[in-house]
Amino acid sequence: MQNVEDIFGQVFRAIWANKLRSFLTMFGIAWGVGSMLLLISVGEGFRSGQRRQLATLGNDLIMMWGGTIPAVANQHTGMRPYNLTLSDADAIRSQASEVRNATAFINRNDIKQQSAYESAGGQAIGAEPNYSGIRFMPIREGRFINDADLRDRRRVIVLGDKSAKLLFPGRPALGETVLLNGSNFVVVGIADKTGRGNNDNDNQKIYIPLSTMLEMFPLKGENIPADSVTSIQYQPRIRGENAAAMRQVHEIIAKRHGFDPGSKDAFNEWDTIKEEQMVGKIWTAMDVFLGGVGIVTLALGAVGIINIMLVSVSERTREIGLRKALGATSRSIMTQFFLEGLLLTGVSGLIGIGGSALLMYVLQSTLGNSMPGFDPPRLVPWSAALALLSLSVSGIIAGLYPAGKAAALEPVEALRRE
Repeated sequence: MQNVEDIFGQVFRAIWANKLRSFLTMFGIAWGVGSMLLLISVGEGFRSGQRRQLATLGNDLIMMWGGTIPAVANQHTGMRPYNLTLSDADAIRSQASEVRNATAFINRNDIKQQSAYESAGGQAIGAEPNYSGIRFMPIREGRFINDADLRDRRRVIVLGDKSAKLLFPGRPALGETVLLNGSNFVVVGIADKTGRGNNDNDNQKIYIPLSTMLEMFPLKGENIPADSVTSIQYQPRIRGENAAAMRQVHEIIAKRHGFDPGSKDAFNEWDTIKEEQMVGKIWTAMDVFLGGVGIVTLALGAVGIINIMLVSVSERTREIGLRKALGATSRSIMTQFFLEGLLLTGVSGLIGIGGSALLMYVLQSTLGNSMPGFDPPRLVPWSAALALLSLSVSGIIAGLYPAGKAAALEPVEALRRE
């Protein structure tokens, strides 16, 4: 009876005797495994990048802006714009039971910013204290706007990371004074850097109390209410019940502005929860498709190995007959051919996994976090597990059938063949 060392020695000698054929077969499987893992990892990079991008806006966020409605109720002969107001936000907070939190703010791009050293021109946001809890607003130094700032209409300001660097280059900004259209504001906080790469829009924003903004820099225009705001943004009480929260908000806004809440065109909004779910479904479908392509590639590789092993059985018929005549059992013959197929599949699969992991590492080092909305590809555990499972099945199929053919040969008939 052969020991394990003898069996593996015969396996390696048989593979080495057909180096080119074995190499080409292994290359095909390694290429299929590597391609499958890389494609799935790229898809997962887009999925996680989009999720991260949405997370920089805020958690479970629904955004709403002013829209247009019929000039005369229940008619569509003319349209008129309507503006959201601070009192609308108060109504949502008090009446919408499906809303966890809501904030209103004013966004102005025409307020000149001036320090003792430099000037800047980023967006000026008139915000409420809960803005930092709804939108993603990490504070690096100092604090954000609080209730006392809002109540007393204080002239305080929170600078974005880049705004602080532009207005106070190489100098501490906390406690210093910034002029907004000539009026003094004291810096009480500096936001931490957000976003990646050259996406600096949020980092150039500045924040002052909404009450101060309404008093000093209100929105201007014809028939605009005194407490008009740029946007109201809110979070559903439960993440999965965003539709119920939106329905309640629609009813409140429609009632306050005199139009039908069923008029979808009247609402200008963006549901980031629905957006994230949609992106997730798209990339899940892509993962399934790409995984299926990879499995088909592996199956073709397994067919190639079966073909090669059958050719090997045919070429080594006399060898098999001689070994069986000398006392080799069908089990030992079957084991050898089975191990040859399994080894070819397993080693080539591991090479494919290792090669794809190395390529992903290079891409991570090269790209870093410079591409907004895209994370560099990295080896996804479930895809590696899928590849190993597929390889195991392919290796077993590729080894068992030719091994069974070899073991079934009768010694006399095998020795008689040329």
